[in-house]
Amino acid sequence: MSGGLALYIHWPFCVSKCPYCDFNSHVRENVDQAAWRDALLADMAHEAALTAGARVSSIFFGGGTPSLMPAETVAALIAAAERHWGFADDVEITLEANPNSVEVARFAALAQAGVNRVSLGIQALDDKTLQFLGRAHGADEGLRAIAAAQGCFGRVSFDLITARPGQSLAEWEAELGRALALGTGHLSLYQLTIEPGTRFETLHRKGELVLPDENLSADLFAATAAMTAAAGLPAYEISNHARPGEESRHNLTYWRYGDYAGVGPGAHGRRSSGEAGDDGRRRAIATERHRKPENWIAAVAASGHGIKAERVLTPHTRATEALLMGLRLAEGVDLARVAAMSGVRQEALVDAAALARLQALGLVEQQGSRLRVLAAGMLLLDAILPEVVAL
Repeated sequence: MSGGLALYIHWPFCVSKCPYCDFNSHVRENVDQAAWRDALLADMAHEAALTAGARVSSIFFGGGTPSLMPAETVAALIAAAERHWGFADDVEITLEANPNSVEVARFAALAQAGVNRVSLGIQALDDKTLQFLGRAHGADEGLRAIAAAQGCFGRVSFDLITARPGQSLAEWEAELGRALALGTGHLSLYQLTIEPGTRFETLHRKGELVLPDENLSADLFAATAAMTAAAGLPAYEISNHARPGEESRHNLTYWRYGDYAGVGPGAHGRRSSGEAGDDGRRRAIATERHRKPENWIAAVAASGHGIKAERVLTPHTRATEALLMGLRLAEGVDLARVAAMSGVRQEALVDAAALARLQALGLVEQQGSRLRVLAAGMLLLDAILPEVVAL
């Protein structure tokens, strides 16, 4: 299996729900840790039986707040994954963490359990913004968490949210400069978006939360790209920046359209089947687990796994997904590879007229079979993709 298998493990619980968050996260007073460990192990074993012969290249503990998991549970899941699949020599094992003191105190134990990369939900470097974002930590606590993580893990990343209400370009440049000076090898820098079903959507609909206009958003995006590149952490994906070699290997598997297994509530996966279709290509199967924690754990108890649905992906779907994911990357996508993988003719993948027009505007570039969105086009990616992708 080229590139190895990426394994995603979802821990759905949080201390509180942030007003901008639409992730599958839930607040529960009590969590039966032993029952959850056993259920995750069972769900993993089921998926492993269906992906025999794969080798795990990365594990990502996401959430929710997986740093609330006991280190013993993390260690048990890592050990089970190695038994089931075996690990690549340079396996990347990432865990998302919040920077409050309770979770930071667990960093050493999590590193001992096998985690070698941590992704911190810092989100902002000032207390007023953190309060607005509903975060449970302060700015000083966040800075201490970064320092503690750098002392425990080989690789550290953290998130910041930009394009916030009332934020000026100068304020963001100062904040990003502070972030870059902290010396981590990876930053995830997201513009604030209003997600359906969140508290922020309600406020936005009432006119009580106003995002920066398009011109300021564009200036913030351009400044982010320029500052990170100058600091040696260029954008390798539209919102992710890293020193060469520090890119998230797990997320690259998604963006390069590799195979991944999803375990836990709401987790999605995509695996290659051992069976070939009529065209001789191995089929790709998309999996979806039950989203609500109680429904997922009940399904595992009843069936030995938490799968809600499985579907065979059509050539059209595979090609479309590969293009939409790959064009997020600075490296772009290899159209010949997409054609070979999906069975869709290379000439049918993109709209030639739209491509020529966007190339003339300096927004996209094609060299041989490699197509990529240029830096000038990344801010317009949502508009470019439906024009270029012909499927």
